[in-house]
Amino acid sequence: MELELQRKIKENPKLYSHLKQNSRWIKVLNRNPLAFKEFSDTMKSQYKERATDKMDEVLDNIDLISSFLNAMK
Repeated sequence: MELELQRKIKENPKLYSHLKQNSRWIKVLNRNPLAFKEFSDTMKSQYKERATDKMDEVLDNIDLISSFLNAMK
């Protein structure tokens, strides 16, 4: 694996954890360092760090607050 790619993975604890949990990515990244974007996307999907996941979380919180305020009336 390229040194720059190793540095990126070690700097981000979630990437490192994802790599440890899904060791098949070691072989993929060794053979094709350009697959890092796909690896990063799968990590974001697993840890729910995509923009859509964050928006869903915000909307769920707004719904929760709204229902709580309606119950208080």
